[in-house]
Amino acid sequence: MRTIGVGGVENFAQVARDLHAAPDEGGQLQLAVDLAVKLISGCDHSGVSIVQGRSIRTPASSDDVVCRGNALQDELNEGPCFDSVRWHETVVSQDLRREERWPRWTPRALSDLGVEGIMSLWLYTSAYSYGALCLYADHAEAFEHEDLAIAQALAAQISVALATKREIQQRSVAMTSRTVVGQAEGIIMERLGIGADQAFAYLRRISQTQNRKLVTVCSEIVETRQFPAL
Repeated sequence: MRTIGVGGVENFAQVARDLHAAPDEGGQLQLAVDLAVKLISGCDHSGVSIVQGRSIRTPASSDDVVCRGNALQDELNEGPCFDSVRWHETVVSQDLRREERWPRWTPRALSDLGVEGIMSLWLYTSAYSYGALCLYADHAEAFEHEDLAIAQALAAQISVALATKREIQQRSVAMTSRTVVGQAEGIIMERLGIGADQAFAYLRRISQTQNRKLVTVCSEIVETRQFPAL
């Protein structure tokens, strides 16, 4: 694999650090698609596609070409990004002029977008599937073997960065929820002169009776110091 030279980014260790340092998931994805265009010589346009059922959306892209290409896939319910996520594989078409896998999407991609090559890589970890990294080329036979290796390494880094960011967010939410529930329990224990188990049972009863999440009920009690009616 060639040395990566992008504004001081010399290797994938630095790419990984940059992705993890992004402030949020949107920042991670935008950095990733920008890096794809810079690192992969055959790539002229890049985007991340999120496939949910029969729908596809593009939360980050280098330009409008990827958004339009993905919108066509969504409209026609076929295309490389769909196949990549559905079949859990890397999908490459070096020359869309000779492509037969997507009979409706391919002619539109050629005529409307002016692209002639596509590479789509599944973004995933052992626990989650995130979508696909889609790389468009303006010319046929643009992707070299080296490009595929770099694209696969970048897709792996994106997947790990997304997984780490989401795990941190989930832990943060869980810790906040536990804190709020504990604060609400303390208020009820003090007001009603009851123990922790009784206070928690009281909160659960309110949650079930009102069909509201427990943490929502507890947040309201902590903020207002008022007890919801059972």
